Amino acid sequence: MRPNVEKTIEMREETEFMTDTLIGPELRDQARETGGDLACREYDADLWFSEQPTELEFAKSLCTDCPVRLACLAGALERHEPWGVWGGEIFEKGNVVARKRPRGRPRKDAALIEQAAQAELAERTRELALAGVTVS
Repeated sequence: MRPNVEKTIEMREETEFMTDTLIGPELRDQARETGGDLACREYDADLWFSEQPTELEFAKSLCTDCPVRLACLAGALERHEPWGVWGGEIFEKGNVVARKRPRGRPRKDAALIEQAAQAELAERTRELALAGVTVS
């Protein structure tokens, strides 16, 4: 086998192991029943635990249409997940955060960006509360 194919197979197996371990087979089965597949099984698992804010935002966007998004988020809140993207939200130190700040010196418009991100998080939190998921 070619090295690229072997690496792809190895990455797929690692992703399957991580998603089985982290989100549990019951959510995967629930996703199959609703006719969808989980993005976290299709992409590299490191995407959901990246240090790069842009990669985390991409992971969040992949969670948008996930059929088990709310169950995934509720489970992460229940388990007090320390970090990563769960159910379309970013966790940092066990709390849901509006966005992950990039490393280095803040931009001049960082306060405005943070306000907008906090407003978006507040709106998502209200929507989740209506669906029965309490975000702390």
